[in-house]
Amino acid sequence: MPKPPATRPRPAALPALSPTALLAVTGGQLVAAPRTAPEPGGRAAPKDVRRRAAGQRTVRRAPANPYLRLLATPGARAFTAGNLIARLPMGMLGVSAIIMIAGSRGSYALAGAVTATGLAATAVVAPFTARLVDRFGQARIAVPATALAVLGSLALVLCVHYDAPAWTLFAAYAATATTPNTGGMSRARWAHLHRGDQAALHTANSFEQAADELCFMLGPVVAATLCGALFPEAGTLVGAFLLMTGVLVFAAQRTTEPPPTPRNRTAVSPLRAPGMPALLAVFLATGAVFGALEVVSIAHAGGAILALQAAGSCAAGLLYGSLRPARNVHRRLLFCLAAMTALMSLPLLAASSTASLPVLALCLLLAGAATAPTMVTGMTLVQRATPPGQLNEGMTLSVTALLGGVAAGAAGGGWLVEHTGTVSGYAAPMGAAALALSVAAAGTLRSRPE
Repeated sequence: MPKPPATRPRPAALPALSPTALLAVTGGQLVAAPRTAPEPGGRAAPKDVRRRAAGQRTVRRAPANPYLRLLATPGARAFTAGNLIARLPMGMLGVSAIIMIAGSRGSYALAGAVTATGLAATAVVAPFTARLVDRFGQARIAVPATALAVLGSLALVLCVHYDAPAWTLFAAYAATATTPNTGGMSRARWAHLHRGDQAALHTANSFEQAADELCFMLGPVVAATLCGALFPEAGTLVGAFLLMTGVLVFAAQRTTEPPPTPRNRTAVSPLRAPGMPALLAVFLATGAVFGALEVVSIAHAGGAILALQAAGSCAAGLLYGSLRPARNVHRRLLFCLAAMTALMSLPLLAASSTASLPVLALCLLLAGAATAPTMVTGMTLVQRATPPGQLNEGMTLSVTALLGGVAAGAAGGGWLVEHTGTVSGYAAPMGAAALALSVAAAGTLRSRPE
């Protein structure tokens, strides 16, 4: 009989392999080896090491603070640092020019006329600079435009130092009008990075407004300190250096820069966008609030007290950015303007009822609490009304309207102070706030979609 075939012994069942095991062949046998070696002493690897070895990612929680979440955006801290350096001179250069010219020529009238000419030139040139920024990109336009503005500041220093004719001061300071709107460029970057995320954009706009208030609060103090402690030209020289340095740092952050938008023949100015003229009128009247309040407060109690108004605005802006805003932005703007009108009555009541400077200081601190929320909400509406690809130009137009209002408010407040006194002069900022509220409530903004 034939022998039955020899039966091979069944291989032992392989142990269940861990998903972290590696299969290898050694000595002709298939063996399983752990991916991570045990620690000395036979202890297993720590749990987090085993999780990483298994391919599991450790998820980091997003910061609870909205501003920390905002600055956690890749590249945000770098361009914000450069922008803050470039923005501080905005509060320095005007004050430095006044101190430098008035100290050298002995005429505040000449100093005021020179700075007013520069402000008017900026109102004309800034929208065209912003249009070029939208068309060719921030880095390509902002750096040469800033270089030209810095040359204008240096020329002003030389003209003052060497006692050049008065007309050269006007020409030199007018050349600084090419200074790009660094705040607008920063807001454009936030809008590019967080497009579609209205909560993040609200926080970003609040952060930028608080930065504006902080720079305009610290800038004059730094300028006056430099000019007084060193020499009259020191404020302008340091301001020009900071401006150029900050723009270079800002422009070097190319990963967060919005892409340029070539302008086609069918593109129209943001001035023609629905709702934009009414918004600019609101910004014009709001600027008059700031200009009148500045002149009247300086005449009544000195310039140092204005820092409290800026501090109140800065704190309110940061708080406003941490809150979830109402969805109806137009109604929110009306509420902010109504609050600003009511709060602007406090300095008038304090000046007319008491001569106490601490009471007036407290009223100015409270009056500033509505200005930043108003500006943040207005900028949000400007961003929504501006056509795509023209954001820098749209926001620069709003800043231009604001500067025009500051000039008009300063003139009106000065006239009231001279003819009726400083107490009655506090009626000017309250009246300008009421005018802004009336324009916003006229119905022209309500047709815009949310």
